[in-house]
Amino acid sequence: MAENVQAAFEAGLAPQEFIDKMTRNQDKFLDWGERFTWMDEAAQSYIAGLRGNTDVRCLIIAAEWCGDVVRNVPVVLKVTEAAGIDTRMLIMEAHLDVIDRFLTYGGRSIPVVLFIDKDGGVISQWGPRPTYVQEPMARFKQDNPDREAPDYQEKLTAARAEVVKRYGEDTGYQVLIVKELRDLLEQAVK
Repeated sequence: MAENVQAAFEAGLAPQEFIDKMTRNQDKFLDWGERFTWMDEAAQSYIAGLRGNTDVRCLIIAAEWCGDVVRNVPVVLKVTEAAGIDTRMLIMEAHLDVIDRFLTYGGRSIPVVLFIDKDGGVISQWGPRPTYVQEPMARFKQDNPDREAPDYQEKLTAARAEVVKRYGEDTGYQVLIVKELRDLLEQAVK
């Protein structure tokens, strides 16, 4: 049986509540959202066509201090808003029991974006980054299982630098998020 997060969804904050409560990085979070543009007309059309035609909902586990949340969640919110998808957010530190059910490589990586059905059953999961941006970290985790290895930190630093490089300075990475979310939504609404 799929994970059920109905209680967590009900306890979640509306996106604007999450934003209003931010005491760190709110300006950067808002800036990434303001800089968002639909670069893929087909994706935009498909996502807009979901409005009123799906009972899929979205639960996002996040924290204001996380750079990936600041860059990626504004894009997720643009997609869920355009699709008319009811969205709630959980602050990770207040919901460790939930994040611990959705670990990435055994760790608490955020954001975690869950598309859920009307009863709270998890249909699909996305995050913390677009696949292309995440690849260096995935490779690092696979190749470096020993945290006590003498070169572990050096290799981790290199993987993180490659992640930052792949994000780039502009909003080009956002099209990757939209594509991946569209793919998940296409599967979810079947």
